[in-house]
Amino acid sequence: MNLFDTSFIVANLIWGSVGFVYFIYGWRQKAMMPLLGGIAMIAVSYFVGSALLMSLLCIALIVGVHYLIKQGY
Repeated sequence: MNLFDTSFIVANLIWGSVGFVYFIYGWRQKAMMPLLGGIAMIAVSYFVGSALLMSLLCIALIVGVHYLIKQGY
């Protein structure tokens, strides 16, 4: 794992930012699913060392949060 790989840094920046936006949205709207999804995305961008795996997990989290919101959670 190379922490100075350009693709890793860009993926980390993008997915961490998207997770932060989800977190802030959930916090302000008092919505639990976006809040937890944002925390999970921030954690994934912090702990996963591969840009591809990080992107796949974060996309799966976005789809999962969207699905759970549509189901009424």
